[in-house]
Amino acid sequence: MFELVSPYKPAGDQPQAIAKLTEGLLSGAKHQVLLGVTGSGKTYTVANVIRNVDKPTLVISHNKTLAAQLYAEFKSFFPKNAVEYFVSYFDYYQPEAYIPRTDTFIEKDSSRNEEIERLRLSAMSSLFSRRDVIVVASVSCIYGIGSKEDYTAMVIPVRTGMELSREQFLTRLVELLYDRNDIEFTRGQFRVRGDTVELRPAGREDGLRVEFFGEEIERLTRFEPLTGNKIETLDAVTIFPAKQFVTTGDKMKRAILAIREELGERIAWFEQHGKLLEAQRIKQRTEYDLEMMEEMGVCSGIENYSRHIAGRAPGSQPCTLFDFFPPDYLLVIDESHATVPQIGAMFEGDRSRKTVLVDHGFRLPSALDNRPMNFLEFQSMQGQTIYASATPAAREIEWARQSAGTPASGTARSDDFSKRAGPEAGAPMPGVTELVVRPTGLIDPKVTLKPLKGQIDDLIEECRKRADAKERVLVTTLTKRTAEELTDYLRDIGVNVRYLHSEIDAIERVEILRALRKGEFDVLVGINLLREGLDLPEVSLVAILDADKEGFLRSETSLIQTAGRAARHLNGEVILYADVMTNSIKKFLAVTEYRRKRQIEYNREHNITPRSVSRAVEESLATYESKRKEADAVLRDAKLDVDLTETISELEGEMFKAAEDLQFEKAALLRDQIKELKRMIDGSKPESKPAKPIIYRKSRKSRV
Repeated sequence: MFELVSPYKPAGDQPQAIAKLTEGLLSGAKHQVLLGVTGSGKTYTVANVIRNVDKPTLVISHNKTLAAQLYAEFKSFFPKNAVEYFVSYFDYYQPEAYIPRTDTFIEKDSSRNEEIERLRLSAMSSLFSRRDVIVVASVSCIYGIGSKEDYTAMVIPVRTGMELSREQFLTRLVELLYDRNDIEFTRGQFRVRGDTVELRPAGREDGLRVEFFGEEIERLTRFEPLTGNKIETLDAVTIFPAKQFVTTGDKMKRAILAIREELGERIAWFEQHGKLLEAQRIKQRTEYDLEMMEEMGVCSGIENYSRHIAGRAPGSQPCTLFDFFPPDYLLVIDESHATVPQIGAMFEGDRSRKTVLVDHGFRLPSALDNRPMNFLEFQSMQGQTIYASATPAAREIEWARQSAGTPASGTARSDDFSKRAGPEAGAPMPGVTELVVRPTGLIDPKVTLKPLKGQIDDLIEECRKRADAKERVLVTTLTKRTAEELTDYLRDIGVNVRYLHSEIDAIERVEILRALRKGEFDVLVGINLLREGLDLPEVSLVAILDADKEGFLRSETSLIQTAGRAARHLNGEVILYADVMTNSIKKFLAVTEYRRKRQIEYNREHNITPRSVSRAVEESLATYESKRKEADAVLRDAKLDVDLTETISELEGEMFKAAEDLQFEKAALLRDQIKELKRMIDGSKPESKPAKPIIYRKSRKSRV
């Protein structure tokens, strides 16, 4: 089914990794670990495995940004197959919550991204209709969505010659939550022109034209919505629901009766326990929701009644994206050392917030069943799984060991993934596939240990050397205060430096990283943000201060991930400032030495000369900066006495285009600039820090 398109051929460790993973999957292994270093081609390796085993695949990443990168890569590898993107469709989301201590209730507030919602619907419809599907998802895929049973029952299969009247067809479209709009023709809507019905399927970019002759479908045509030009004539097509949460009318009626019954029981319970305020509150809120559901078919927060609507038993597992996959699907967990714990943590956080709402009469107890899967439920839904990481966790290795038929070792050890670099070097590790040798020939950065005494003076000298060579430096500290004070000190003595930590908002972080790549400054000081997913080819030195302070920030995993930021440069080096050789440092040095040895042997055998990774700085920042400076100059010179409509219009066009291309960071930057220009035109005072993101819309077609 899967046709891999790539100008490259497997090299380095990739051929043996592809063969070993494929063999494990075909032999029925439930868990495997892909231990891949930075720049070794993990995505390309997994793509080859998917082609070999020919199974629908779910790839999970621990954040949207990395998921978007993976989506783009897999889409380029499999242009003829269905590569889909499934992440949270909220640009902004504030869940409802109650703080008993201050008697504060926070209403739910959110803004949906229609383009991401289209991609989610596209993923669901692809899984329903074909097998050559790869879905790249964030951890949001473990949250409840509509029931597959209801989704299946609601689809409309149509074909030419089918006996179906126009009125029956329109009724079915309304049941699928399509809206009639004869003026503005957007996704999830239809319009009627005589015996012709045109609709925009919710999960697609094109339109569908259905022409009737009496009580029969005469012609089906796929067309371009903007121009109306025909793309192709179809013999048959399946129309999928316009929303993820759909159900039949009979189920909704039964759900309303069940909700009323639960409401009566809950009111009685509150009254028996003397909680009259809570009893009145739950009665008023739920009765209002029921009236909306009876009259409109929907209400705000209807997902809290999902258990009744789906007809599930109390405490039962929610319906998720996993239900849409066939039983033989393949699961790939990227950066598994971070993603697996995140999957396990979602359930408890969600339940803690909703329990407070239930206890104080804001929600019925059934709202607790509108939730993500817990970890045991997730494990029950797992297909054959590949855990991809440069630093896999102990339990992932233990699962792989057991899946390979090796008896459990009792207590999982945190250093299991580095054993091949220690006394057992060269011994095969059951269930673990190494991807250590890079096809590019780049060698792991060399590691230098230096004493704590005089570490700042030595750091200054090293920074100046790299700056003279037009290279970049990352410095990691243990606290925010240290990062800020070190930055101020280095700046005072003439080092071009900035700092980065969690109190800096996400958009500014992106700006700082891009400025580093462009050479606007030479040294970046941070804490724990300089790890997974940070692609900075210009960085040749990573300096780790106080490296012997054992803990999370100086664990073996953190050291390996942080050192990897220098692995894309030919002159890559890591300096550890430490007086004590901790266990984490010993394991880190053993892993690095083993990987360097493997790569050097490969380069010598294949006569490869290593070269630094070269990647252009994203154009989005340059475009944004030029627009900002241009707009500022106009405002300054004309003293706001000008018409900036054209400039704002250009920025809005770029913003919507960036959102459609999944370049969310660029879109957010442009959004903020538009906001600033509009505020300056209106003459209003700038806000120091908005309480929540302000969403700008372009008619009703798209939003950022």
